[in-house]
Amino acid sequence: MPKGCFQNIVVKGIASAVPDNKRDTADWYETFGRENVEKFVKMTGVQSIFKSGEKQTASDLAFVAARKLLEKKNVPPQDVGALVFVTQAPDYRLPATACVLQHRLGLSEDCICFDVNLGCSGYVNGLTILASLMESSDTDKGLLLVGDTSTKGISGDDKSSAMLFGDSGAATLLCKEVHSDSTIQYHLRTDGNRFKAIIKPAGAYRNRNASPERVLWNVDGNIRSDYETYMNGADVFSFSISDVPKLIREFFKDTETSVDDYDCFALHQANLYILRQIAKKMKIPQEKMLVSMDRFGNTSVTSIPLTLAKFYGDDDDSHINALMCGFGVGLSWGVVTAKIEKKDILPMIYTNEFFQDGGVEND
Repeated sequence: MPKGCFQNIVVKGIASAVPDNKRDTADWYETFGRENVEKFVKMTGVQSIFKSGEKQTASDLAFVAARKLLEKKNVPPQDVGALVFVTQAPDYRLPATACVLQHRLGLSEDCICFDVNLGCSGYVNGLTILASLMESSDTDKGLLLVGDTSTKGISGDDKSSAMLFGDSGAATLLCKEVHSDSTIQYHLRTDGNRFKAIIKPAGAYRNRNASPERVLWNVDGNIRSDYETYMNGADVFSFSISDVPKLIREFFKDTETSVDDYDCFALHQANLYILRQIAKKMKIPQEKMLVSMDRFGNTSVTSIPLTLAKFYGDDDDSHINALMCGFGVGLSWGVVTAKIEKKDILPMIYTNEFFQDGGVEND
């Protein structure tokens, strides 16, 4: 299992952005029936989500967050030496969306930029990837951008997912501080044997001739096409309440820490019942288990920074020692811890902005 510790790499800023388009779960009464919607809300805790516009992409949301973060932290774009963009909703199959973001943010050519195709565990993996790159190079400042527009890949007739997922983007600034006593510790894990637990069977280069028609899936009784997300609810639930607590326990043992050593637990916002089960198993006090999915839904790779923004955005001069845990599609899961100044977590950003120069003229 990959595990380790980064010295002198510090989280210096976090910004999160969502579309300025709120949808309440009550909006689905007509589609799924009031009883089904209320049962869904009780299980998941989701009261609302934010849905991206037709032309608005994950990179648009991450871009707005990054631009605001660089402005707030007074970091010149040319000082950024690495940009990692974690998403499962890229602008194109090629080129990497990170290259587009480099252009839009005005970063220099002396900047490594690449995409990482991960979802729910993507933030904790992304932090370790960027920190590792910075630790082994002369890069002093790096941007981790994350984002997904999950609603664009969900069937509107799928009662298990249509009300669950929201869209968002986030930016995290990492800086190298040689004399800092801050550390970033991590444990990561993957089990590709369970890759079918959360999947879009078509849309890339396998199953290229799949029908786009939405049909009834007998496996769970929902209506979707092969180009839309399917989750095996039972498998995902079992994984979340067994493998995730096991990893956190192993992390505690290896790092000689406990629940008491952390001010907050920012976990991937899968659903409220899962979060409560993990908290119960780990004996995490309710006030330490942060919940944002009531307002924003399951925002995939962005759920951890977005949750921190909800609770601490532009708060005060104190700091938090945060345990962050992402888990889901892959299946993959991981834990990362960091000390973060509350003043470095920006308030939530709401935006309808999108990139208007993303096409190619062909006439």
